[in-house]
Amino acid sequence: MGARLSSAAAGIVVMPGEFPVDGVEVTQLLVVSDISRAVDFYRDVLGAQLYREYGGTSAVLQFQGAWLLLVTGGGPTEDKPDVTFAPPTDPRAVSHQLTLRVPDCRAAYQILSERGAQFLTPPVDRGGEIRCFFRDPDGHLLEISEVV
Repeated sequence: MGARLSSAAAGIVVMPGEFPVDGVEVTQLLVVSDISRAVDFYRDVLGAQLYREYGGTSAVLQFQGAWLLLVTGGGPTEDKPDVTFAPPTDPRAVSHQLTLRVPDCRAAYQILSERGAQFLTPPVDRGGEIRCFFRDPDGHLLEISEVV
């Protein structure tokens, strides 16, 4: 084995060529049209905890061990010169979704409905899974799913 590399700032020791390494965390980025409205939804409906806000253009939340980064749209930057961030334009066309695995889909459906989530349908039993879908205020698709 080769020499160890140390990241003093994080206190993490890694071997050359290893990835992922301890300390890597996944953040789900969602482009939204209104930061305040999005934060309200993820905090008040889903129960995420606001970690930090940045000048009205982005917010970081913690949710069930994961990070959610909500950002407003924007044009290219020097590190992504041909990329534009934009919220969904057609909620019927989905390029990704956030799935929440829950122990009881029907109970989660009831609680989230009471908190303001608007579901496409009530929970559907698909044999090995009970699931239903809802959207955030910008149209991002979310799913609650119970393995049965």
